[in-house]
Amino acid sequence: MEEILRVLLVASAFNSLTQRVHTELRRRGHTVGVELALGDDLLRARVARFRPELILAPMLTTAIPEDIWTEYTVLIVHPGPMGDRGPSSLDWAISTGAREWGVTVLQAVEEMDAGPIWASVPFPVASCGKSELYRNEVSDAAVAAVLLAVQRFADGDAEPEPLDYDRPDVRGRLRPYHTQENRRIDWSADDTETVLRKLRAADSQPGVLDELFGREYFVHGGHREDRLRGTPGAVIATRDGAICRATVDGAVWLPQLRRRRTPGGPKTFKQPAVDALRADLADDVPEVPVTPAEASVRDTWSELRYHEQGSVGYLEFAFAGGAMSTAQCRRLLAAYRQACARPIRALVLGPDRDFFSNGIHLNVIEAADDPAEESWRNINAMNDLVEAILTTTDILVISALAGNAAAGGVMLALAADEVWCRESVVLNPHYRLMGLYGSEYWTYSLPRRVGTAEAARLTREPLPVGAAAAGEIGLVDRVLPGGTQRFRDQVRRDAAALADSPELADRLTAKKRQREADESVKPLARYRAEELAQMRRNFFDEGEPYHGLRRNFVYNVAPPATPAYLLG
Repeated sequence: MEEILRVLLVASAFNSLTQRVHTELRRRGHTVGVELALGDDLLRARVARFRPELILAPMLTTAIPEDIWTEYTVLIVHPGPMGDRGPSSLDWAISTGAREWGVTVLQAVEEMDAGPIWASVPFPVASCGKSELYRNEVSDAAVAAVLLAVQRFADGDAEPEPLDYDRPDVRGRLRPYHTQENRRIDWSADDTETVLRKLRAADSQPGVLDELFGREYFVHGGHREDRLRGTPGAVIATRDGAICRATVDGAVWLPQLRRRRTPGGPKTFKQPAVDALRADLADDVPEVPVTPAEASVRDTWSELRYHEQGSVGYLEFAFAGGAMSTAQCRRLLAAYRQACARPIRALVLGPDRDFFSNGIHLNVIEAADDPAEESWRNINAMNDLVEAILTTTDILVISALAGNAAAGGVMLALAADEVWCRESVVLNPHYRLMGLYGSEYWTYSLPRRVGTAEAARLTREPLPVGAAAAGEIGLVDRVLPGGTQRFRDQVRRDAAALADSPELADRLTAKKRQREADESVKPLARYRAEELAQMRRNFFDEGEPYHGLRRNFVYNVAPPATPAYLLG
């Protein structure tokens, strides 16, 4: 049996990987605390108070002080294979077209990324953006490597292996910072594949610095277009907030832009590309729509895709960062209603990979002329979508979570009849960190799954819930092992079996009766009205913390100290 340890996680942010490591270690009985890397003296004080047996850094952009790593064993999670060094590992992997990469857990020493190796796990490099790769293949490999390293450390008799470039399995090397000069797109010469590699290597951060209509922007994300063509570099179309820009041999869709900050000017943040270009985009640039069904058989960008296999419909949605604006909620609701009108017996909701949903779109709200009013519109659009799912009684609805969900995105998933999630999923079923009471019918959906007391705890304590723990308390119905492809294959097999089972008719009848019984006790409209009364105060009353917390989130303002809920 593995020894139980006091583990202090040190991270530049409590991001998706840090949250997953946190849930995995706690599940195995370890005492886990978190300290954000906000200053060496703060870290020293926290180490003295927590008295860790092991310090682990899942995501760190600064160095650990020498007096700490000489006194404690400090393990660094580096997103590169053995021997890889430098701050831009994944950027180089994607931009150079690597097919396999790795995650290495190494011990902190004076020279960055050069310490002895405790564990290293390879992973395939999928054809996607850096952030999506990080939250899927990188995360899976990192957790496997972390658990192996922690076990070896706990055993007490394992020794890390010194970094030795003469070994044939050490294929990495020291790589420089991936600068904007490396990322620069030459629209007059770069083909589509080259453009996509550059965009994917920078999709979340830092973006690719580019020029549009005489202004500088950072471009975040890129997707191939299979039909539209034009003068290289020209903006030739828009779709649902994204712009399409021609290359020398095709075109790419650019969903998000961030205006380059001028010296001394205000901070900027990501916006839908059309919104960012509102003042400059010509009126003659056409909006070129695509239906979810058409998008599913084309190589083009769309946030929504729909296809059918037998008697099962699959409505896939993929929103950048998992955020859903008013317009995106309304488009998804329209697609949901169209799917429900099809001759299907079951409907699966969720993207193939990455985020399920993180609720309302804080960046779009921040950019609005009246953020309070836009917040109100957005939460009502989310509620309309959730209500449609809750009141569907003639089709079995399944939420399939290949990736994480938070706040209203969790409640969106819980509106379905069944919730299936991949074993790597992390859920944050609370609204507290935005100063919100919450809506999306959570006061109906959450207690009926986990009970009143557990629902109160989940919404009161702003800590992540791992997939296994979610399954144990009934928050989700099934936890499926493996990577994203294995998850998709299993979902399709199991959804088809449910849709074709002779018991489905009786189950749908029981579902309808239960909905009617619940409605007679307390109508959904009352749940919505009670929740929105609280949310209206959050949005419109003076002194409410929501607007300040939202701005800090959008502008990535670091807290002055590690929040109390992370102290462990």
